[in-house]
Amino acid sequence: MNKNQHASLRGQVVLITGGAKGIGLAVARAFASEGCKLVLAGRDEKALTKAGRELARDVEVLTRACDVRDSISVQELMAAIEGKYHRLDILINNAGVGHENQAVAELAPAAWREVIDTNLTGMFLVTHFALALMQPGGVIVNNLSIAAKQVFPGSSAYNASKHGALGLTNTLREELREKRIRVIALLPGATDTAIWNTIWPEAPRRKMMKPETVASAVVSAIKLPAESTVEELVILPSAGAL
Repeated sequence: MNKNQHASLRGQVVLITGGAKGIGLAVARAFASEGCKLVLAGRDEKALTKAGRELARDVEVLTRACDVRDSISVQELMAAIEGKYHRLDILINNAGVGHENQAVAELAPAAWREVIDTNLTGMFLVTHFALALMQPGGVIVNNLSIAAKQVFPGSSAYNASKHGALGLTNTLREELREKRIRVIALLPGATDTAIWNTIWPEAPRRKMMKPETVASAVVSAIKLPAESTVEELVILPSAGAL
């Protein structure tokens, strides 16, 4: 491949976890406009079906119910991708959950485990099993949130999961440099998605970024020439702090 190998993404196979809603769906739409082949995974089968039907008007789409917390479910997802496409070019680790705003003393252990298992362990499992399908020139984007570098009181499990995921992402980048698989840490600030219904229902949505803004930045970063990479992609609302 030449140095401009990423100028066109047409025909590349893209897996997006949590791809039926929010930032994941916006990213899927952006890749669809590039002519990619899409694999959407998530736990909400109804939302997956709806998203798949919309995107299939323009590109080839495979939807697959998957619980990223479960290694068997993740392996079944990868088997489906291998059976249909025999490879994976771009992985977008986007699946994530939040929790009700509660201090450490109040947060239920079950809520802690749900967030850590989804946001951190799930990212590890998907990446672990996806790497067997990826070749030099591939790209991994981990959606971490700005909470990977900041802390927000009342969001201990979310903060911890994202800080841990940044450590995983940075380690992965170093491990994959020689294999020429680029690893991008995506750190968006406040984005208008449904997660706010859980963590801050009264949040001022009008000050937030749109998911499409984040998606556009992701595609632009991936399309850089192969001799370059964006290691951290920080995108913040121009309105500043909420």
